[in-house]
Amino acid sequence: MSYILTTQCRDEIGLIAKITSLCHEHNLNIVRNNEFVDTEGKRFFMRTELTGTPSERFLSQLQTNLPEGAITHLHSPTKVKVVLLATKEAHCLGGVLLKQFENALNIEVQAVIANYSDLEPLASAFNVPFHCVSHEGLSRNEHDKKVGDLIAKYSPDLIGLAKYMRILSPEFVARFEDKIINIHHSFLPAFIGAKPYHQAFERGVKIIGATAHFVNNELDEGPIIVQDVTQVTHANNAESMAKIGRDIEKTVFCKALQLASEYKLFINGNKTVVFK
Repeated sequence: MSYILTTQCRDEIGLIAKITSLCHEHNLNIVRNNEFVDTEGKRFFMRTELTGTPSERFLSQLQTNLPEGAITHLHSPTKVKVVLLATKEAHCLGGVLLKQFENALNIEVQAVIANYSDLEPLASAFNVPFHCVSHEGLSRNEHDKKVGDLIAKYSPDLIGLAKYMRILSPEFVARFEDKIINIHHSFLPAFIGAKPYHQAFERGVKIIGATAHFVNNELDEGPIIVQDVTQVTHANNAESMAKIGRDIEKTVFCKALQLASEYKLFINGNKTVVFK
């Protein structure tokens, strides 16, 4: 069997030796190892690919050997469960569903939840359950509560906002803390909020991009996971920029889900540690 061990804790001398020695004691073979030390924050991060059969005592022993407050997980090779939220735009949702169909992502899309019914045929084409939870006549908190209760029935590991064009309430964000990944159609921190391509056009930029980030209670300011850009010229207007940008958004969103599903991603305050 293969496993992925993830470790994050306060940095101190000898952490790699402690972890690898314990793996050896439990007859676990290290296939690949990545580590990073945030010298300013004094935090240690490590991702270890293992083969073998860990005993039930492995994690508890590891926890004992590490600094107080260490966070360790031993991940099995099962697919990561994901619920996708969407509105009307199809490109990011379709990109993920196609990647799943091709077995190119280590995810299982359990359901698509949208506040309009427009994308139901797309989800149905990939045999993914679709739920329309309309926001009409509901306050933001009421709608988020209905969506959150539906998500909770699936118990997903991750929630992907596939162009979900609604601002989430603090209660919703807290309910699924550190599990929500959003795709924003600009190269953050530039052009936060609505209509970023129009903002970019008015500013006369020569590069546009997309950003995948974790969601917190500050609009489009959660820890950044992946970004990408492409060049544009004076001949592009806001509409053509948006058309070009949709391909970048789809690619960046899929990449973020891939990194998360392969446990190559750690939240470190308002930043992320991303192992390639």
